[in-house]
Amino acid sequence: MSKIKICGLRSPDDIRYANELKPDYIGFVFARGRTRYVSISEAALLRSLLSPAIPAVGVFVNEPLEQVAELLKKGVIQMAQLHGNEDAAYTEALKEMTGAPILKAFTVRSKDDLKAAFSYPCDYPLLDNGKGTGKVFDWSLLGKSAPKPYFLAGGLTVENAPDACRRFAPYAVDVSSGVETDGRKDYTKMKAFIQAVRSLDSNE
Repeated sequence: MSKIKICGLRSPDDIRYANELKPDYIGFVFARGRTRYVSISEAALLRSLLSPAIPAVGVFVNEPLEQVAELLKKGVIQMAQLHGNEDAAYTEALKEMTGAPILKAFTVRSKDDLKAAFSYPCDYPLLDNGKGTGKVFDWSLLGKSAPKPYFLAGGLTVENAPDACRRFAPYAVDVSSGVETDGRKDYTKMKAFIQAVRSLDSNE
C-alpha cells in the first residue's frame, strides 16, 4: 500500500486534522514566497502539536545546507525535501551531517527526466509536474516497477490517487492543493483522500 504525505500544513487546525487522520507524513514549506510558507518558529510550534508518530518533512529551495541540517538536528523536521538546484554534493553532505532521509523533487517531462531522478543520490525521488502546479505529469512515462522507491506528486486528488497507486505502486503519494478549499486544508477532503488510498489495501 502506498503511503500518504499531506504537504503544506500551516495552522493548528491543519495539525489537528493530521493527528486525527494519521497520514504517514506531513510537510512544512520553508520556501519563502510560497503560499504555504511557514517560518522556522511557526514550524517548531506546529511540530510540537503534531503527533510524534507522524514524521514532518521540510520543503526547501536552495536553502543553506547548515540551516536545513539544524532543523533536522533539532527535530523540527525528520526528513528534507529539496526543490531547488541542490546538486549531489549538497545532498550527500546533508545526509552525512544528519543521517536523515532526503527527498529530491524532479519535474518529469520525459524518460530522461526519470533516469535523472532515479540516479540522483537521494533516498526518494519526488516525481512532479513542476513546482506546485497542481497538475499531473504524463503518467504513461512511468512503469509498474522503478529502480528505487519514489513519491508521486502533482495534481493528485481523491479521484485519481487510487488509480495511480493501483497502476504504479509508488512508495508514497504527495498531495497539497488536492485536499484544500479556498487555499486552506479541508478536513473532509483530507479524510476522503486518505480513506480512498488506504481502502485499496483492503479491496485487494
